[in-house]
Amino acid sequence: MTLSTTLQPLRRRLTPTGPPAPPGRDPFFDNAKFLLVALVVIGHNWAVLVRDMETVKAAYTVLYLFHMPAFVLLCGLFSRGFTGTGPQIRALLTRVLAPYLFFTVVYKALQTLIYDAPFALTPTEPIYLLWFLVALFLWRITAPVWRAVRHPVALAVLISLAAGLTGIGYELALPRVLMFLPWFVLGLRLRPEHFHRLRTRAVRRSAPLVLLAALALAYAIAPHINANWLYMRNNNAELQTGSLEYLAIRLGLFVVSAALIVAFFALVPARRTVFTALGAATMFPFLVHGLLVQTGQAYGMYELVGRLGAGALLLLALFGVAVTAVLSSTPVRRVLRPVVEPRFPRFLTPEDSPTVRQEAARSSSVTSRQDATREVRNQS
Repeated sequence: MTLSTTLQPLRRRLTPTGPPAPPGRDPFFDNAKFLLVALVVIGHNWAVLVRDMETVKAAYTVLYLFHMPAFVLLCGLFSRGFTGTGPQIRALLTRVLAPYLFFTVVYKALQTLIYDAPFALTPTEPIYLLWFLVALFLWRITAPVWRAVRHPVALAVLISLAAGLTGIGYELALPRVLMFLPWFVLGLRLRPEHFHRLRTRAVRRSAPLVLLAALALAYAIAPHINANWLYMRNNNAELQTGSLEYLAIRLGLFVVSAALIVAFFALVPARRTVFTALGAATMFPFLVHGLLVQTGQAYGMYELVGRLGAGALLLLALFGVAVTAVLSSTPVRRVLRPVVEPRFPRFLTPEDSPTVRQEAARSSSVTSRQDATREVRNQS
Protein backbone atom coordinates (compact mmCIF):
# COMPACT_ATOMS: atom_id res chain seq x y z
CA MET A 1 0.00 0.00 0.00
CA THR A 2 5.11 1.63 -1.98
CA LEU A 3 1.81 2.46 -2.73
CA SER A 4 5.29 3.90 -2.59
CA THR A 5 5.87 1.34 0.08
CA THR A 6 2.57 -0.36 -0.37
CA LEU A 7 2.57 -1.18 -4.03
CA GLN A 8 6.19 -1.22 -5.03
CA PRO A 9 8.59 -1.75 -2.13
CA LEU A 10 11.56 -0.20 -3.86
CA ARG A 11 13.61 2.69 -2.51
CA ARG A 12 13.56 5.69 -4.83
CA ARG A 13 16.01 8.54 -5.27
CA LEU A 14 14.64 11.97 -4.47
CA THR A 15 14.89 15.28 -6.26
CA PRO A 16 14.16 18.76 -4.86
CA THR A 17 10.67 18.66 -6.41
CA GLY A 18 9.71 15.14 -5.38
CA PRO A 19 10.45 11.50 -6.13
CA PRO A 20 11.03 11.09 -9.88
CA ALA A 21 9.59 8.34 -12.00
CA PRO A 22 12.41 5.93 -12.91
CA PRO A 23 12.92 5.07 -16.59
CA GLY A 24 10.20 2.74 -17.81
CA ARG A 25 7.81 3.58 -14.97
CA ASP A 26 4.24 4.02 -16.21
CA PRO A 27 2.93 7.49 -15.23
CA PHE A 28 -0.65 6.19 -15.49
CA PHE A 29 -0.28 4.14 -12.32
CA ASP A 30 1.53 6.87 -10.40
CA ASN A 31 -1.27 9.26 -11.36
CA ALA A 32 -3.86 6.72 -10.23
CA LYS A 33 -2.10 6.11 -6.91
CA PHE A 34 -1.84 9.82 -6.12
CA LEU A 35 -5.49 10.44 -6.99
CA LEU A 36 -6.65 7.46 -4.93
CA VAL A 37 -4.69 8.41 -1.82
CA ALA A 38 -5.98 11.98 -2.22
CA LEU A 39 -9.51 10.55 -2.28
CA VAL A 40 -8.75 8.61 0.90
CA VAL A 41 -7.70 11.86 2.58
CA ILE A 42 -10.76 13.68 1.24
CA GLY A 43 -13.06 10.90 2.42
CA HIS A 44 -11.73 11.08 5.96
CA ASN A 45 -12.20 14.86 5.91
CA TRP A 46 -15.78 14.52 4.71
CA ALA A 47 -16.66 11.80 7.21
CA VAL A 48 -17.43 14.18 10.06
CA LEU A 49 -20.04 16.06 7.99
CA VAL A 50 -21.83 13.04 6.54
CA ARG A 51 -24.52 12.89 9.22
CA ASP A 52 -25.55 16.52 8.79
CA MET A 53 -25.37 17.21 5.04
CA GLU A 54 -27.02 15.12 2.34
CA THR A 55 -24.81 16.62 -0.36
CA VAL A 56 -21.72 15.42 1.48
CA LYS A 57 -23.35 12.07 2.18
CA ALA A 58 -24.05 11.50 -1.52
CA ALA A 59 -20.48 12.36 -2.56
CA TYR A 60 -19.09 10.33 0.34
CA THR A 61 -21.18 7.31 -0.66
CA VAL A 62 -19.98 7.34 -4.26
CA LEU A 63 -16.40 7.86 -3.11
CA TYR A 64 -16.48 4.90 -0.73
CA LEU A 65 -18.07 2.67 -3.34
CA PHE A 66 -14.92 2.73 -5.46
CA HIS A 67 -11.86 4.38 -3.92
CA MET A 68 -10.85 1.63 -1.50
CA PRO A 69 -11.74 -1.21 -3.91
CA ALA A 70 -9.62 0.54 -6.56
CA PHE A 71 -6.81 1.04 -4.06
CA VAL A 72 -6.90 -2.66 -3.13
CA LEU A 73 -7.07 -3.62 -6.80
CA LEU A 74 -3.79 -1.79 -7.46
CA CYS A 75 -2.22 -3.48 -4.44
CA GLY A 76 -3.08 -6.80 -6.04
CA LEU A 77 -1.74 -5.72 -9.42
CA PHE A 78 1.62 -4.76 -7.93
CA SER A 79 1.75 -7.92 -5.83
CA ARG A 80 1.77 -10.14 -8.93
CA GLY A 81 5.50 -10.72 -8.56
CA PHE A 82 5.37 -11.61 -4.87
CA THR A 83 6.59 -15.18 -4.39
CA GLY A 84 7.82 -15.02 -0.81
CA THR A 85 11.55 -14.63 -1.45
CA GLY A 86 13.81 -13.41 1.34
CA PRO A 87 14.11 -9.82 0.05
CA GLN A 88 10.34 -9.64 -0.53
CA ILE A 89 9.58 -10.85 2.99
CA ARG A 90 12.08 -8.40 4.47
CA ALA A 91 10.50 -5.58 2.44
CA LEU A 92 7.06 -6.61 3.70
CA LEU A 93 8.30 -6.54 7.29
CA THR A 94 9.96 -3.13 7.03
CA ARG A 95 7.55 -1.37 4.68
CA VAL A 96 4.26 -2.67 6.07
CA LEU A 97 4.58 -4.34 9.48
CA ALA A 98 7.13 -1.95 11.01
CA PRO A 99 5.18 1.22 10.06
CA TYR A 100 2.01 -0.43 11.35
CA LEU A 101 3.54 -1.03 14.77
CA PHE A 102 5.09 2.44 14.95
CA PHE A 103 1.96 4.32 13.94
CA THR A 104 -0.18 2.17 16.23
CA VAL A 105 1.78 3.71 19.10
CA VAL A 106 1.55 7.19 17.56
CA TYR A 107 -2.22 7.08 16.96
CA LYS A 108 -2.84 5.63 20.40
CA ALA A 109 -0.71 8.35 21.97
CA LEU A 110 -2.64 11.01 20.06
CA GLN A 111 -5.98 9.61 21.20
CA THR A 112 -4.70 9.55 24.77
CA LEU A 113 -3.65 13.19 24.45
CA ILE A 114 -6.73 14.67 22.80
CA TYR A 115 -9.42 12.47 24.36
CA ASP A 116 -7.76 11.83 27.72
CA ALA A 117 -8.19 8.11 27.04
CA PRO A 118 -6.06 5.46 28.76
CA PHE A 119 -2.95 4.46 26.85
CA ALA A 120 -3.35 0.76 26.15
CA LEU A 121 -1.90 -0.97 23.12
CA THR A 122 -3.71 -3.85 21.41
CA PRO A 123 -1.74 -4.36 18.19
CA THR A 124 -4.08 -7.14 17.03
CA GLU A 125 -6.95 -4.62 16.81
CA PRO A 126 -5.96 -1.97 14.24
CA ILE A 127 -6.65 1.66 15.05
CA TYR A 128 -8.46 3.87 12.53
CA LEU A 129 -6.92 3.66 9.04
CA LEU A 130 -4.13 1.28 10.11
CA TRP A 131 -6.36 -1.69 9.30
CA PHE A 132 -5.17 -1.32 5.72
CA LEU A 133 -1.57 -2.19 6.62
CA VAL A 134 -2.67 -5.35 8.40
CA ALA A 135 -4.85 -6.26 5.43
CA LEU A 136 -2.07 -5.57 2.95
CA PHE A 137 0.34 -7.74 4.94
CA LEU A 138 -2.10 -10.65 4.94
CA TRP A 139 -3.16 -10.20 1.32
CA ARG A 140 0.36 -10.03 -0.01
CA ILE A 141 1.67 -12.93 2.08
CA THR A 142 -1.12 -15.09 0.62
CA ALA A 143 -0.56 -13.99 -2.99
CA PRO A 144 1.13 -17.30 -3.95
CA VAL A 145 -1.95 -19.16 -2.71
CA TRP A 146 -4.25 -17.39 -5.17
CA ARG A 147 -1.95 -18.24 -8.05
CA ALA A 148 -2.10 -21.91 -7.06
CA VAL A 149 -5.89 -22.39 -7.24
CA ARG A 150 -8.40 -22.38 -10.07
CA HIS A 151 -11.02 -19.62 -10.33
CA PRO A 152 -9.39 -17.52 -7.59
CA VAL A 153 -11.62 -14.47 -8.08
CA ALA A 154 -14.83 -16.49 -7.77
CA LEU A 155 -13.43 -18.22 -4.68
CA ALA A 156 -12.48 -14.87 -3.15
CA VAL A 157 -16.01 -13.54 -3.78
CA LEU A 158 -17.50 -16.55 -1.99
CA ILE A 159 -15.15 -16.00 0.97
CA SER A 160 -16.05 -12.31 1.04
CA LEU A 161 -19.78 -12.99 1.09
CA ALA A 162 -19.44 -15.77 3.67
CA ALA A 163 -17.46 -13.44 5.95
CA GLY A 164 -20.47 -11.13 6.10
CA LEU A 165 -22.69 -13.96 7.31
CA THR A 166 -20.48 -14.85 10.26
CA GLY A 167 -19.65 -13.24 13.58
CA ILE A 168 -15.92 -12.67 12.97
CA GLY A 169 -14.34 -10.33 15.53
CA TYR A 170 -12.21 -7.37 14.51
CA GLU A 171 -8.88 -8.95 15.43
CA LEU A 172 -6.40 -8.30 12.60
CA ALA A 173 -9.22 -6.44 10.83
CA LEU A 174 -10.36 -9.82 9.51
CA PRO A 175 -13.82 -8.68 8.36
CA ARG A 176 -12.24 -6.07 6.09
CA VAL A 177 -9.42 -8.38 5.05
CA LEU A 178 -11.94 -10.95 3.83
CA MET A 179 -14.60 -8.61 2.44
CA PHE A 180 -12.16 -6.58 0.33
CA LEU A 181 -10.28 -9.74 -0.69
CA PRO A 182 -11.91 -10.12 -4.16
CA TRP A 183 -10.47 -6.81 -5.32
CA PHE A 184 -6.96 -7.83 -4.32
CA VAL A 185 -7.27 -11.21 -6.02
CA LEU A 186 -8.71 -9.57 -9.13
CA GLY A 187 -5.68 -7.27 -9.17
CA LEU A 188 -3.43 -10.31 -9.07
CA ARG A 189 -5.14 -11.61 -12.20
CA LEU A 190 -4.93 -8.37 -14.15
CA ARG A 191 -2.03 -6.93 -16.13
CA PRO A 192 -1.18 -3.29 -16.87
CA GLU A 193 -2.50 -3.59 -20.41
CA HIS A 194 -5.98 -4.36 -19.06
CA PHE A 195 -6.09 -0.85 -17.56
CA HIS A 196 -4.95 0.77 -20.77
CA ARG A 197 -7.76 -0.94 -22.65
CA LEU A 198 -10.16 1.26 -20.68
CA ARG A 199 -8.80 4.33 -22.41
CA THR A 200 -10.93 4.01 -25.52
CA ARG A 201 -12.89 7.05 -26.63
CA ALA A 202 -16.23 5.42 -25.84
CA VAL A 203 -15.28 4.45 -22.29
CA ARG A 204 -13.68 7.84 -21.54
CA ARG A 205 -16.76 9.68 -22.79
CA SER A 206 -19.17 7.55 -20.78
CA ALA A 207 -17.08 7.63 -17.55
CA PRO A 208 -18.24 11.12 -16.41
CA LEU A 209 -21.84 10.13 -17.11
CA VAL A 210 -21.45 7.03 -14.91
CA LEU A 211 -20.03 9.10 -12.05
CA LEU A 212 -22.69 11.81 -12.37
CA ALA A 213 -25.48 9.24 -12.49
CA ALA A 214 -24.09 7.60 -9.35
CA LEU A 215 -23.95 10.97 -7.60
CA ALA A 216 -27.52 11.82 -8.61
CA LEU A 217 -28.82 8.46 -7.41
CA ALA A 218 -26.87 8.70 -4.15
CA TYR A 219 -28.28 12.18 -3.52
CA ALA A 220 -31.80 10.98 -4.19
CA ILE A 221 -31.57 8.12 -1.70
CA ALA A 222 -29.17 9.81 0.74
CA PRO A 223 -31.61 9.73 3.71
CA HIS A 224 -31.85 5.95 3.41
CA ILE A 225 -28.14 5.15 2.94
CA ASN A 226 -26.42 3.25 5.73
CA ALA A 227 -22.69 4.02 5.37
CA ASN A 228 -21.80 0.88 7.32
CA TRP A 229 -22.40 -1.11 4.13
CA LEU A 230 -19.44 0.70 2.58
CA TYR A 231 -16.84 0.01 5.28
CA MET A 232 -16.86 -3.77 4.84
CA ARG A 233 -16.60 -4.53 8.54
CA ASN A 234 -20.18 -5.33 9.58
CA ASN A 235 -21.99 -8.65 9.18
CA ASN A 236 -25.62 -9.10 8.19
CA ALA A 237 -26.83 -9.20 11.80
CA GLU A 238 -25.16 -5.86 12.56
CA LEU A 239 -26.67 -4.42 9.38
CA GLN A 240 -30.06 -5.81 10.42
CA THR A 241 -30.68 -7.78 7.24
CA GLY A 242 -31.51 -11.38 6.50
CA SER A 243 -28.98 -13.62 4.79
CA LEU A 244 -30.54 -13.50 1.31
CA GLU A 245 -31.07 -9.75 1.44
CA TYR A 246 -27.49 -9.28 2.58
CA LEU A 247 -26.11 -11.41 -0.25
CA ALA A 248 -28.21 -9.57 -2.84
CA ILE A 249 -27.06 -6.16 -1.62
CA ARG A 250 -23.40 -7.19 -1.46
CA LEU A 251 -23.51 -8.58 -4.99
CA GLY A 252 -25.15 -5.37 -6.16
CA LEU A 253 -22.41 -3.34 -4.45
CA PHE A 254 -19.77 -5.40 -6.26
CA VAL A 255 -21.36 -4.53 -9.60
CA VAL A 256 -21.74 -0.82 -8.81
CA SER A 257 -18.20 -0.60 -7.47
CA ALA A 258 -16.84 -2.30 -10.58
CA ALA A 259 -18.61 0.22 -12.84
CA LEU A 260 -17.26 3.17 -10.82
CA ILE A 261 -13.75 1.70 -10.79
CA VAL A 262 -13.81 1.39 -14.58
CA ALA A 263 -15.00 5.01 -14.83
CA PHE A 264 -12.26 6.20 -12.50
CA PHE A 265 -9.40 4.46 -14.29
CA ALA A 266 -10.76 5.61 -17.66
CA LEU A 267 -10.37 9.21 -16.50
CA VAL A 268 -6.90 8.89 -14.95
CA PRO A 269 -4.37 10.78 -17.10
CA ALA A 270 -1.93 8.51 -18.92
CA ARG A 271 0.69 11.22 -19.44
CA ARG A 272 3.02 12.78 -16.88
CA THR A 273 1.32 15.47 -14.80
CA VAL A 274 2.33 17.84 -12.00
CA PHE A 275 1.43 15.13 -9.46
CA THR A 276 2.84 12.06 -11.22
CA ALA A 277 6.08 12.01 -9.21
CA LEU A 278 4.11 12.22 -5.96
CA GLY A 279 2.36 8.97 -6.84
CA ALA A 280 5.51 7.10 -5.84
CA ALA A 281 5.18 8.30 -2.23
CA THR A 282 1.58 7.57 -1.28
CA MET A 283 2.28 5.72 1.96
CA PHE A 284 3.47 8.95 3.57
CA PRO A 285 0.21 10.92 3.23
CA PHE A 286 -1.82 7.79 3.90
CA LEU A 287 -0.23 7.17 7.29
CA VAL A 288 0.13 10.76 8.48
CA HIS A 289 -3.04 12.53 7.37
CA GLY A 290 -5.16 10.69 9.95
CA LEU A 291 -3.28 12.48 12.72
CA LEU A 292 -4.41 15.81 11.28
CA VAL A 293 -7.99 14.62 10.77
CA GLN A 294 -8.35 13.26 14.29
CA THR A 295 -6.83 16.39 15.82
CA GLY A 296 -9.11 18.65 13.79
CA GLN A 297 -12.12 16.55 14.75
CA ALA A 298 -11.24 16.64 18.46
CA TYR A 299 -10.92 20.43 18.49
CA GLY A 300 -14.07 21.17 16.49
CA MET A 301 -12.45 22.37 13.25
CA TYR A 302 -14.84 20.40 11.04
CA GLU A 303 -17.89 21.82 12.79
CA LEU A 304 -16.61 25.30 11.93
CA VAL A 305 -16.05 24.36 8.30
CA GLY A 306 -19.48 22.71 8.20
CA ARG A 307 -21.10 26.10 8.69
CA LEU A 308 -20.20 26.89 5.09
CA GLY A 309 -22.86 24.45 3.96
CA ALA A 310 -22.27 22.81 0.60
CA GLY A 311 -19.12 24.91 0.21
CA ALA A 312 -17.52 22.77 2.90
CA LEU A 313 -17.55 19.86 0.45
CA LEU A 314 -15.28 21.69 -2.01
CA LEU A 315 -13.13 23.34 0.65
CA LEU A 316 -12.35 20.05 2.38
CA ALA A 317 -11.68 18.40 -0.98
CA LEU A 318 -9.12 21.08 -1.85
CA PHE A 319 -7.64 20.79 1.62
CA GLY A 320 -7.35 17.02 1.18
CA VAL A 321 -5.48 17.39 -2.12
CA ALA A 322 -3.14 19.98 -0.59
CA VAL A 323 -2.42 17.78 2.43
CA THR A 324 -1.72 14.83 0.16
CA ALA A 325 0.71 16.85 -1.95
CA VAL A 326 2.55 18.28 1.06
CA LEU A 327 2.87 14.93 2.83
CA SER A 328 4.17 13.37 -0.41
CA SER A 329 6.85 16.04 -0.86
CA THR A 330 10.57 15.47 -0.58
CA PRO A 331 11.15 17.34 2.72
CA VAL A 332 8.41 15.37 4.47
CA ARG A 333 9.65 12.09 3.04
CA ARG A 334 13.18 12.87 4.15
CA VAL A 335 12.02 13.39 7.75
CA LEU A 336 9.62 10.45 7.92
CA ARG A 337 11.55 7.90 5.89
CA PRO A 338 13.10 6.17 8.96
CA VAL A 339 9.63 5.27 10.28
CA VAL A 340 7.70 4.85 7.00
CA GLU A 341 10.39 3.14 4.95
CA PRO A 342 12.92 1.81 7.48
CA ARG A 343 15.80 -0.41 6.45
CA PHE A 344 15.80 -4.04 7.49
CA PRO A 345 18.40 -4.49 10.27
CA ARG A 346 21.53 -5.92 8.72
CA PHE A 347 22.26 -8.06 11.77
CA LEU A 348 18.97 -9.90 11.14
CA THR A 349 19.71 -10.56 7.48
CA PRO A 350 21.00 -14.10 6.80
CA GLU A 351 24.71 -14.17 5.97
CA ASP A 352 24.06 -15.96 2.69
CA SER A 353 21.54 -13.32 1.59
CA PRO A 354 22.31 -11.74 -1.81
CA THR A 355 21.91 -8.35 -0.16
CA VAL A 356 24.62 -9.10 2.37
CA ARG A 357 26.89 -10.53 -0.30
CA GLN A 358 26.43 -7.48 -2.50
CA GLU A 359 27.13 -5.10 0.35
CA ALA A 360 30.19 -7.12 1.33
CA ALA A 361 31.43 -7.05 -2.27
CA ARG A 362 30.95 -3.28 -2.45
CA SER A 363 32.72 -2.84 0.89
CA SER A 364 35.59 -5.04 -0.30
CA SER A 365 35.84 -3.05 -3.53
CA VAL A 366 35.95 0.24 -1.66
CA THR A 367 38.59 -1.13 0.71
CA SER A 368 40.69 -2.32 -2.22
CA ARG A 369 40.52 1.10 -3.86
CA GLN A 370 41.47 2.79 -0.60
CA ASP A 371 44.42 0.43 -0.17
CA ALA A 372 45.53 1.11 -3.73
CA THR A 373 45.32 4.85 -3.16
CA ARG A 374 47.40 4.63 0.00
CA GLU A 375 49.94 2.49 -1.87
CA VAL A 376 50.29 5.14 -4.58
CA ARG A 377 50.65 7.87 -2.00
CA ASN A 378 53.36 5.92 -0.14
CA GLN A 379 55.29 5.34 -3.36
CA SER A 380 55.16 8.99 -4.22
